[in-house]
Amino acid sequence: MYYVSTRNKGMKKLAAEAIAQGLSRDGGLFTPEVFPKLSPNALETMREMSYQQRAVYVMKPFLDDFTVSELTAYAKRAYGDNKFDVKEVAPVRQVDDTTYCLELWHGPTCAFKDMALQMLPHLLTGSLSKNSEDKTACILVATSGDTGKAALEGFRDVDKTRILVFYPKDGVSDIQELQMLTQQGENVGICAVEGNFDDAQSGVKRLFSDEKLRDVLAERGYFFSSANSINWGRVLPQIVYYVSAYCDLLRDEKIQRGEKVNVCVPTGNFGDILAAYYAREMGVPIGKLICASNQNKVLTDFIRTGIYDRNRTFYNTISPSMDILISSNLERMIFEFAERSDGEVRSYMTQLANQGRYEVSDSVRARFQQNFAAGFCDDTQTKETIAKLWNENHYLVDPHSAVAFHVLEEYRRESGDETPTIVVSTASPFKFCADVLDALGEKEIAQGTAVIDQLTEKTGVPAPAPLAALKHFKPRDAKVTAKEAMETAVLDFLK
Repeated sequence: MYYVSTRNKGMKKLAAEAIAQGLSRDGGLFTPEVFPKLSPNALETMREMSYQQRAVYVMKPFLDDFTVSELTAYAKRAYGDNKFDVKEVAPVRQVDDTTYCLELWHGPTCAFKDMALQMLPHLLTGSLSKNSEDKTACILVATSGDTGKAALEGFRDVDKTRILVFYPKDGVSDIQELQMLTQQGENVGICAVEGNFDDAQSGVKRLFSDEKLRDVLAERGYFFSSANSINWGRVLPQIVYYVSAYCDLLRDEKIQRGEKVNVCVPTGNFGDILAAYYAREMGVPIGKLICASNQNKVLTDFIRTGIYDRNRTFYNTISPSMDILISSNLERMIFEFAERSDGEVRSYMTQLANQGRYEVSDSVRARFQQNFAAGFCDDTQTKETIAKLWNENHYLVDPHSAVAFHVLEEYRRESGDETPTIVVSTASPFKFCADVLDALGEKEIAQGTAVIDQLTEKTGVPAPAPLAALKHFKPRDAKVTAKEAMETAVLDFLK
């Protein structure tokens, strides 16, 4: 199978080339030339499979330059060896009669990013081998909170790689920052950026397209690759958990074969909900895709109006992983809805770069509105939802997952659609202890890692082991750079 750039369909790469390169040289995102379909009995076949087996089954058609034995070994390393604290890896919990929660935070960094970033290092190193690449990959990452730690953990001491993570100074939770600053590994680097996530993400994209910088690094024996969801090797493992969730509901007889389910996803960069669309394209009976935003509701406004406009106030919210105004993976979705017109995509992305806004065609807007619903939630509503779920369902969620539950409730009330729905839970509530405690009525919040024990005492819910262990690690010194000086930070890291 070949992968094409969203900005130039003539740019074709094999899977190993696309994964190793990360971002197309023209700034576009690699996407499959065609989408493989599941066989009519595939979901039944996967009902009794382990998560690792399902991962191989779903990913193999996209990766025809990898063998089944290679992918089986990758899946075992990524999702086995007790890396996840539950056997199911991505369990589905029933919240009420028609609502199910797909918990994606049982991995080593307690966020959904683990689902892809435990797999990506194996896909990447396998790709380097297939490409006979002798240089070391420098993985550049921009994070709004969770991707950074998951990428650092995934690539820790992986041969032929170095990884540098940029995160917005004062734009992640205290626990998220502590997780990154206590990261072990000889090949890892962490740097705060004076600005917001969009500044960090735009800076990383700028570095990728800097030919002079690429030449300098090539002389030093390095090349750039990405662990952000612009890399197809990040998106592909995310498709797996939507397929797996449907198979779990089938296995547990919560739904009948062929019955549709809706999916509600809290998202800022659009990658997680894009993977749900791709799962539907493969043949999973998914109905409405419900896009849940926080107060930075650029995606909600876009889906409702067809106008993407990042020229707006940026809010620092209690769901910081969604504090994003430039949603990179939206480009892949527009590519599909524009009937793969690379020229149309190029035009929109040029307008975004130059004017900070674009308006899609009537046909593209109609396709978004046909496939997606969208809503948003402010911090007050987020806290109310956390409290409501705990008090009524005895179910503890983090602020991002709470955004999704709130948006789903509004969607159902406005549409009357009572289709069984999978809500995607993207992070452990213990990554956001202070805000969860505040939502539950606590007035005196403990400092530092003591807040983790406080949340356990309040709820009786045990903290995930990786977070409980943070108090035993000494953080490294935090490095800070101006957004204009990210190139210098890279060169210093790769001396």
